[in-house]
Amino acid sequence: MGKILERLYNGIIKENPTFVLVLGMCPTLAVTSSLTNGAGMGLSTMAVLVMSNLVISLLRKIIPNGVRVPAFIVVVASFVTILQFLLEAYLPSLNSALGIYIPLIVVNCIILGRAESYASKNPVILSVFDGVGMGLGFTIALSLLGGFREILGAGTILGIDIPHWDGIGIFVMAPGAFFVLAFLIAIQNQIRISKGKKPRKLHCEEECAGCAGCAQFDQCDKPEKEDK
Repeated sequence: MGKILERLYNGIIKENPTFVLVLGMCPTLAVTSSLTNGAGMGLSTMAVLVMSNLVISLLRKIIPNGVRVPAFIVVVASFVTILQFLLEAYLPSLNSALGIYIPLIVVNCIILGRAESYASKNPVILSVFDGVGMGLGFTIALSLLGGFREILGAGTILGIDIPHWDGIGIFVMAPGAFFVLAFLIAIQNQIRISKGKKPRKLHCEEECAGCAGCAQFDQCDKPEKEDK
């Protein structure tokens, strides 16, 4: 039970895909013009992430090491196709709003990163909850971003007008996404500082720009012990 809770805490707080690892920025910035779109994208990604982790963990001892990445992509693409059919059938307005970003879940670095670094090396139950934790962290982040942008930019929340507030148009445009995301990350860092912790940094010997998404991330990010 402790490991399951650790997986949930890891995805939602410690290694939140958006606010800490800064992964999946394309859908994060592109579709979060409203709370509904942000939550819809997050939940869609979480569904694919959980099911992909489940199948990849089940097949981890069968998939040859030399073709593991193509195999992961096939698994993810299968679930994305199923998801898109379901959205077209039951939530056509959301499917239309998210557009091309639903098929692009196939190459979302959050999903492929968890498949490579966790699901392919760990038991099924833990892999499923790793997907749930990361998916919830992504959903919460996109919902917050979409909610703030909708309030600030459109003067509405869930489509309901806010009295005496017409919104500032830039916040529903591309620059507004960067402003709000930077503001939310700054708040998170300020909370860590107020608790006597340093803002989380990523460390690796190569100092590569893609450190957060690499398979060795869990081993790289441990120069500081403030979380214990």
